[in-house]
Amino acid sequence: MASPTVFDLAQLRRGCSQCSLQQLCLPAGIDAAELAQLERIVKRRRPVARGERLFRAGDALQAVYVARDGAFKTITGNEAGEEQIVAFHLPGELMGLDALGSGAHRCEAVALTTAQVCEVPFESLVAVAQQLPGLQQRLLRVIGQSVDRDRDHLDMLVRRQANERIALFLHGLGARLRLIGRSGEDVTLPMSREDIARFLGLALETVSRGFTRLQDDGVIAVSGRRVQILDPVELERLAHGQEPPPQKQAGRAAR
Repeated sequence: MASPTVFDLAQLRRGCSQCSLQQLCLPAGIDAAELAQLERIVKRRRPVARGERLFRAGDALQAVYVARDGAFKTITGNEAGEEQIVAFHLPGELMGLDALGSGAHRCEAVALTTAQVCEVPFESLVAVAQQLPGLQQRLLRVIGQSVDRDRDHLDMLVRRQANERIALFLHGLGARLRLIGRSGEDVTLPMSREDIARFLGLALETVSRGFTRLQDDGVIAVSGRRVQILDPVELERLAHGQEPPPQKQAGRAAR
């Protein structure tokens, strides 16, 4: 007869069971024994300094990462040696999936702020997921969400109007923040204007003018890195490239 499993309750309280991001990372209905399996493989609360790299391009896939707090960017370099930003990562979003295909990272993850991350050895995660169907389904969903964000990024880059790219970026960021229980209408951006410009494929001056125009039009209010969404309906309209309502068209024509 197997001996009963003994749980270190203090350890569990410091880990997934007390994490505010649990509903994002873990499958619904996970029980105590399954949670304990995950707890044994997760290296919790690894501190990361601003500017520190979790992995570099060419590194073998050894672990995936989830930020418990803080934010990251994933970057590549072009032929001219310039930094290109592939994605921004918020708390609860898995990092390291770029290496799933080849087994080696195609980009590097850099902390935008001081952060705490959960580091999960990939082979151990796969082994546990084989025993927990719910976790397998969650991982597939997370991979799908990552693909969706990549598609959204491409959608931004093909928009001809800079103000549409900026609006789509702010609209999408707000939606992702709401998923983790934060305000999507009053945002302190973890990334710089330069980072936003690289991500959107725009010049820094163009991004600055775009923010100013949105502020002048009463869509947002900007103070440093703090952005307040004053007119979410108009921001959504701009993000989706829709024509303004007749009254707004008439108002612009009268200017």
